[in-house]
Amino acid sequence: MAKTKTVYVCQNCGAKESKWVGKCSTCGEWNSFVEEVEVSTKGNRVASIVGASSSRPLKLSEVKANADERMDTGDGELNRVLGGGIVPGSMILLGGEPGIGKSTLVLQFALHNRCGKVLYVSGEESISQIKMRAQRLGTENDECLFLSGNSLEMVLQHARAILPDLLIIDSIQTLATEAVDSIPGSLSQIRECTNTLLRFSKENTISTILIGHITKDGQLAGPKILEHMVDTVLQFEGDQQYMYRILRSMKNRFGSTSEIGIYEMLQSGLRQVTNPSELLLSNHDQELSGIAVSATVEGVRPILLEVQSLVSTAAYGVPQRSATGFDSRRLNMLLAVLEKRVGFK
Repeated sequence: MAKTKTVYVCQNCGAKESKWVGKCSTCGEWNSFVEEVEVSTKGNRVASIVGASSSRPLKLSEVKANADERMDTGDGELNRVLGGGIVPGSMILLGGEPGIGKSTLVLQFALHNRCGKVLYVSGEESISQIKMRAQRLGTENDECLFLSGNSLEMVLQHARAILPDLLIIDSIQTLATEAVDSIPGSLSQIRECTNTLLRFSKENTISTILIGHITKDGQLAGPKILEHMVDTVLQFEGDQQYMYRILRSMKNRFGSTSEIGIYEMLQSGLRQVTNPSELLLSNHDQELSGIAVSATVEGVRPILLEVQSLVSTAAYGVPQRSATGFDSRRLNMLLAVLEKRVGFK
C-alpha cells in the first residue's frame, strides 16, 4: 500500500517541513514553502524505470577525456552560447516567455542538426501540428524522430529502444511519471521527471534539452533545485513587438556565461544575426548631433553601440537626468566625473 502525507517543500533549497513556515531555516528564504503530497511506496520504482547502473568507481587515469568532443549544432549562435557545441551526456534547460520562439528555435535546430539521431518529444502539440511548423520552416530531416505524449515511462521506453544522440523534451512541465501521485506540472512531478531524465542521460551519454516555462516574475517555473540539477540554463529573451531575440546563458558548466546569441524572427523561422551592430546602429551613415558610437565586448564578440543624448532647458530649478537602457546611477557618476575633472557643464 502506498502511504501519502502532506509536506511543505522550500522551492529554493528543497528543505521539507511538516507545516508551513514563513522563513526557511536552511537557506533563509521568505515565502518559499509550497504544499506537496508525498507518496511512499515499497521498493524503488524510479530505479526500475531507468534500469540498474553498471558503473563502477574509476581512477582519473582510467577515464577517457572527451573535452573536445562537442557536437556541432549547425547553429553558430547556439554554438557560441554553449561554448562550442553540445557536450555529450549534458542536460540543457531552455526557458523563455510564452510565444517568444522556444519551440521554433529547438525545432529548427533539430531539423538542421548535425548531432546524429534526434528524438523530439512534445507534450503540448500533436505530430500534425509539429508537421505544420516544420513546413513553415521549409525543411525536413529523416534523422529526427517525433513523439507526442506526456508519460515519462513511455518516453524512456522509446528512448531506450532508439538510443538517440539528442533527446528534446517540450516541455518538462507537461511530463508526468507514475511514481508520483500528482498532476503534470506540479513541483514534485517536475523534480522527479528531471531527476529521472538526468540519470538516464548520464548513464547512456545522451544529450538532453528541456524546454521550461517561466513565471510572471521571469523565473523558471518549478523548484529552484531544477536549475542546480541541469548542466546549462539558457534564457530566450526578447520583446514580442520587435523581431530580434537574444539567447543568453545563465549557467554553463562547460563554457562561459558572458556570451549571447542574437536571432531575428522571420516568417520562415529564426535567422542568425552574426553582426549585432547592424541592429544597434541606426544612423551610422549620417552626421547628426547628440549621437556617438561606442565599442563594447560581450564575451569575445566586439559590438558597436549607438549612444543618443538630448539636452534641453529645464522649466524648474533642479534639472532632471534620465537614461533608457543604461544604469541611471552610473550615468550620474560619469557626468559628475566629467564636470569635476574635464570641465564639462
